[in-house]
Amino acid sequence: MGTLAVELRTPLQQPGLSRRVLLGGSLLSAGAAGAAYAAEEQDERKGEGVVRSDVEWKAALSPGQYFILRQAGTELPRSSPLNDEKRRGQFVCAGCGTPLFSSEAKYNSGTGWPSFYEPLDGAVVETSDNSIFFMPRTEVRCKSCGGHLGHVFDDGPPPTGLRYCMNGLALDFKPAGAQTA
Repeated sequence: MGTLAVELRTPLQQPGLSRRVLLGGSLLSAGAAGAAYAAEEQDERKGEGVVRSDVEWKAALSPGQYFILRQAGTELPRSSPLNDEKRRGQFVCAGCGTPLFSSEAKYNSGTGWPSFYEPLDGAVVETSDNSIFFMPRTEVRCKSCGGHLGHVFDDGPPPTGLRYCMNGLALDFKPAGAQTA
């Protein structure tokens, strides 16, 4: 019996392929995908009513609010005075003033962020967030200005079973009787 000789080549040993060609192609693909994702994310942040330029947002918001609302940042847990807010009223978007949550839906989740079991009708938009590898989440944004508020999880209390875990810097509180519809 004769032996059969088989030549195996890695992709780098293929004629015409080099590390530079593969690396360059990979970088171009990643760059194109990143640009498409950034454009899609920027479109989502526009919201449906309030439209401002980046310069206008920076002038209107504190650096912390800008980081959270416009760059989808997260504040440190237990850093918001809104964790301890117990008065009746509404939590509104710090970027545009849109009412987002009723104080009646607020509860202590023990996470260190203001948490609610439901938003006001039509106040927020939920989108897929795959920014953390192997940890898909649902991002919550203000429907009016597109500002990042936080995330929603399915480990909340009745009646919804949801936990809207919000950044305190993304919210302002308006006590009952002081709301502007």
